[in-house]
Amino acid sequence: MVQVLFVCLGNICRSPTAHGVFQAMVKAQGLDSVIGVDSAGTAAYHVGNPPDSRSAQVAARRGYDLSPLRARQAIEEDFSRFDYILAMDAENLRNLQALQPAGYQGHLGLFLDFASASEREVPDPYYGGDAGFEHVLDLVEAASEGLLAQIRKEL
Repeated sequence: MVQVLFVCLGNICRSPTAHGVFQAMVKAQGLDSVIGVDSAGTAAYHVGNPPDSRSAQVAARRGYDLSPLRARQAIEEDFSRFDYILAMDAENLRNLQALQPAGYQGHLGLFLDFASASEREVPDPYYGGDAGFEHVLDLVEAASEGLLAQIRKEL
């Protein structure tokens, strides 16, 4: 089974959006028995909390349900569980690299490396309005399609 972990700072906006979108795409293609999905944050600010209501509302308008998700913090053991650990931005990638144990054989990188977007990082929408959450969802959908295509080549 291929395991994918999406990571942002608090695990309430960007990474749960990626989690919900990617999981829905995996399920729609009948691959949920061979691809597992999770999300986490590099900080413990929101552990146990549901996704930000704005993220959940924007996702719901496009048919994605984030309601079962709860924030958790990324831990070193994630590197033994996940084949793909994908950060939403460079700062969180650096935080993950500091946590990464020697010998990790999976893919640690930026999520938008799988999209043809001109942006390299998924911007944090937390302090902005609805347009920021819509933009995040656009980027996440594009990168999710690219990631799923890559994983399908490996199956």
